[in-house]
Amino acid sequence: MGYNPSGVNPYAPSRMPSRPFGVALLAVLIGIYGVILVLAGVAIAALSSLFTFQATLEFLSLTGLVLGLVLFVLGLVFLGVAIGLWHQRLWALILCVVVLGIFLYSALVPWTGISNISIWFVVELILFVYLLAVHRHFL
Repeated sequence: MGYNPSGVNPYAPSRMPSRPFGVALLAVLIGIYGVILVLAGVAIAALSSLFTFQATLEFLSLTGLVLGLVLFVLGLVFLGVAIGLWHQRLWALILCVVVLGIFLYSALVPWTGISNISIWFVVELILFVYLLAVHRHFL
């Protein structure tokens, strides 16, 4: 056998943190949603430029451009969170838990106008509890 200066056994199995299936699925779904938002933002901003030629519809042009830019930036944020979840980064987990917590709170508080418990509330609650349960897998 040759000299191994690192002292690490090259035949030992590597101990990479496992990615839970639910986290991988959530990362893929959030990534798909992010791509849809980016494409929608680009499309809305591009289509809003058609209204610049008519003076009466200039407001629609500016509104469409702003909406397209907002959707584009939100899509990039969603893509970043999806990549963070895929690579099991703690900041992505914290961001998802905080956003889900806000959604759960807004569904329960009557002053938000969305005070009904629906299937989305149940899905958000399940995701919230699941992400808290798998927090040990994140770096």
